[in-house]
Amino acid sequence: MVSKLQFGMVGGGEGAFIGPVHRMAAEMDGLATLVCGAFSAAPEKSVASGVARYGLPAERCYGTYEEMFAAEARRAPGEGMDFVIIATPNHLHVPIAMAALRAGFHVVCDKPLALNLDEAQLLSTVLAETDRQFALTHNYTGYPMIREAQQLVRAGVLGSIRRVDCRYLQGWLSSELGDHKQASWRTDPARSGAAGAFGDIGTHAHNLVRFVTELEISELCADLTTFIPGRQLEDDGNVLLRFANGARGTIAASQIALGKENDLSLGVYGELASLEWEQQDANSLIIRYADRPLEVRRSGGPGIGASAHSAGRLPPGHPEGYLEAFAEIYRNFCLGLLGKPGALPIPGIEDGIAGMRFVQQVVASAQGGGQWVPWD
Repeated sequence: MVSKLQFGMVGGGEGAFIGPVHRMAAEMDGLATLVCGAFSAAPEKSVASGVARYGLPAERCYGTYEEMFAAEARRAPGEGMDFVIIATPNHLHVPIAMAALRAGFHVVCDKPLALNLDEAQLLSTVLAETDRQFALTHNYTGYPMIREAQQLVRAGVLGSIRRVDCRYLQGWLSSELGDHKQASWRTDPARSGAAGAFGDIGTHAHNLVRFVTELEISELCADLTTFIPGRQLEDDGNVLLRFANGARGTIAASQIALGKENDLSLGVYGELASLEWEQQDANSLIIRYADRPLEVRRSGGPGIGASAHSAGRLPPGHPEGYLEAFAEIYRNFCLGLLGKPGALPIPGIEDGIAGMRFVQQVVASAQGGGQWVPWD
């Protein structure tokens, strides 16, 4: 039986941010190792990045993803890659994923799933025609205390949910950054899609709300703003939510919140209790009750549930953070592929489709002057 998987990567070359994060997260638990890649659209840069940045032999650094898929598929069983990581701008996610699936490879894709909802649904159709596995890296679901929050909601500790608030605030786009590699594609509709901040980080906030509460949005109302002159996509916005169970909520996403680094927070308010979580203190979950003092649950601490315990790696008091949460996606993905016990559910194609529907309806509402639009 295979004990360790091999993976390739598309994207993640020199100057990339998220590609190396994927590599570190995928290898953290010793279940997979990087063996090949098409790291740049420029063949010479792909080889240079693979050799210098990832320590790979030049012959496993390909000029295109098509070349990589063909070459790796020809290798004998156990010698080629088992799955591919897609860490590229959004417009390439679906074409690469479809090519990988058709070549027989499992896929892990960075979020958002696609450029638009139609693309996402097309990918879902292609995936259904294969026996391959697909994961989407909404990595914040990997935090132990987010797992704990989900279990508390499921157990009815909060009672009926009445309100949900999630905000994701950054400040790195609060001025014009010129030819900044990470900024340029995120503010280009051809490569990012119809939304800027809401495609990049708003989809994370929506996924977090969906993951923890498991509530379905019935309609929403959005206000989007572009503060930087000449920028083609919004860099700030607020969305009002109505849920199918009657609850109300908000999602705020901004990349011009000067001084904010990566301020992601979630509040869920029920009839019996509420919970609060912030990424800047990710190892804590605050639970407030109507009739007794507040409770703070800690990663690895006493009283946490099985899924939160499984998502942790260290004893209490040894902080775990972004990379460990990211690695949870890969640990569970790899456990599933290896047929080993203990794999927890992770975001997949349906979560990606929901994220693209969220973006589509947010943009539609904003373009209609902030009118309420139905989810479907």
